Amino acid sequence: MPSLRRTRRSVYAFSFGLLVFCIALAPRPAFAWGDEGHEIIALVAERFLDPVVRERIAGMLAADPDNLTPHDIASAATWADRYRDTDRRGSGQHYEQTHLWHFVDIELGDPNLDRACFGHPPLPAGTVGSNGPAQACVVDKIEQFAAELADPRTDPEERLVALKFVLHLVGDLHQPLHAADDHDAGGNRKRVTADGFRPGNLHHFWDTEWVRRLGDDPRQIATTLTAGISDEQRQAWSQGAVADWAMESFGVARKDAYGLLSKPSTRGIYVLDTSYTDAAVRDVRLQLSRAGVRLAVVLNKALGGSP
Repeated sequence: MPSLRRTRRSVYAFSFGLLVFCIALAPRPAFAWGDEGHEIIALVAERFLDPVVRERIAGMLAADPDNLTPHDIASAATWADRYRDTDRRGSGQHYEQTHLWHFVDIELGDPNLDRACFGHPPLPAGTVGSNGPAQACVVDKIEQFAAELADPRTDPEERLVALKFVLHLVGDLHQPLHAADDHDAGGNRKRVTADGFRPGNLHHFWDTEWVRRLGDDPRQIATTLTAGISDEQRQAWSQGAVADWAMESFGVARKDAYGLLSKPSTRGIYVLDTSYTDAAVRDVRLQLSRAGVRLAVVLNKALGGSP
């Protein structure tokens, strides 16, 4: 009997370990950049806002009756994820309506932005952006919400929602795996490991792990990134349209996020070596900086005129 008990304990221990490993490798939901990344982008953008725009945003957020997030610009940049997931385990209405708005699946093998954006369907007449159809990509939603934010005739409640979506979606656009797909849900179905990290999926590593390599304090990271942005970089990054920024993010994904992957193991797991990690952290630092500058561009343009 003692040997049988030991055998059972060994089987249970093996089964539990296997379960933990499988959970660790299971695809995670796509939360571009995680909270920290979105906070960093908003804080970088805040440094480049025109003073009048900074004041208007602070006033709009202070008057927000929605308590899904605190009412500072960094926290508000995480609101769209919170809103999307508020009823995910219930009716799922918010999730089903808005989850496609956070990315644009440009396929590596046949990149076509128009197709990835469902042909760019316009908003139906009389429909506000927050009630728009579920089949819409992040490129179109940024443009729709920015237009609402710029229009003083927009209902104040919708204008506030537009602000919070803009704060978030410009960040999403700059996460490379929110602008590219290899028939793997933007890396969510590629299992990866790396020294010093728990096993996970490729999308999660670009969302969160590489951002954590920059430090633990979003405000300090934003300060460091802002100090490293030259006037020439700021001017260059301020150019182009939202679609151009999407294709730039796609290029980072094609070249590095996917392009630097080694061959998977026989179990289908990709090992991320030091050279991959170093390149990814450099890319993340660059993309967070670009996103902060461009978020400020969008907000200054939308809110820089007469209220």
